[in-house]
Amino acid sequence: MDRIIYYQNIASKTKKICNTALSVSLLICTLSVYADTPQAKAVWYRYYDKNGVANISTSVTPAHIKNGYEALDRNMQVIKRNHAYNVEKDLQQSTSRASEVRKLEQDARLKRAYGNSSVAVNKRNELLSNIKQQITLQNQTLKQLQSDRIILKRQEMEYYRKGNSVPVTLKDRIKYNSENIDKTKNYIGSLQDNYRKTQTYYDDIINRLKKLE
Repeated sequence: MDRIIYYQNIASKTKKICNTALSVSLLICTLSVYADTPQAKAVWYRYYDKNGVANISTSVTPAHIKNGYEALDRNMQVIKRNHAYNVEKDLQQSTSRASEVRKLEQDARLKRAYGNSSVAVNKRNELLSNIKQQITLQNQTLKQLQSDRIILKRQEMEYYRKGNSVPVTLKDRIKYNSENIDKTKNYIGSLQDNYRKTQTYYDDIINRLKKLE
């Protein structure tokens, strides 16, 4: 009797194991079928307006894009969601893309113009050296004009001291001297400004070329 009960328990356990194995097999087969099933095709397109009312059509309209929409299969199941179109975000992205394109074009021009940063460094140093020489020459000219002014003003004061009228020629020389001093100072200032701008301009080019190397 005990032996009969023992075999019955074994048979029962065997049956459970078989049923479990069968269930697992069916699950695997089902998953395989779904895995092999191609993605569902959109048949309907649905969006909700500001009042929450659903609008469905067989094609995407501007209203769908504006509000954001869902793509549905033939069973009305959602297969994809598309966010509402954001004008401000799109403009920002467009501006960013345009800026990136301009930067790439500028980088390409720099590569064609200089080849590498070493060439740009040499060009910068050459230009700055020329500007320095011009500033030096103008400072020498300014110094000479200022020395001349001292002499001219002394001559003018001598006429005043003696109570004589200052000759027109001396007055003209003093006037021209004063004008030339102002022009030379302005030119020196312009050269100094050009020096700073040239240095900044080429430093930017050199740094960009180094990043491209």
